[in-house]
Amino acid sequence: MKPEHLKHSFFKRLSLRESWIIFFILGIIMLNYPFIHIFNKHVTFMSIPLLYFYIIGGWFVSILVILLFTRSIKPESSRDDGSTDK
Repeated sequence: MKPEHLKHSFFKRLSLRESWIIFFILGIIMLNYPFIHIFNKHVTFMSIPLLYFYIIGGWFVSILVILLFTRSIKPESSRDDGSTDK
């Protein structure tokens, strides 16, 4: 493996790890009291309370974030750069 490839791989994993932590903390904050209280109103959309849309929407967004993260991580076996390490 070339050193540039190792450096790029290291920084990509580092930024992915930081992104996981940031989105985890953001998810905890979004499910905390102030935000839940904001959406806990007697407002309905298509006869469904607004709080349910907030929770289901957050759940959907978190699934999309996980999908994007897993798509950005390539397995070690698929990283074929043409070099042989022996």
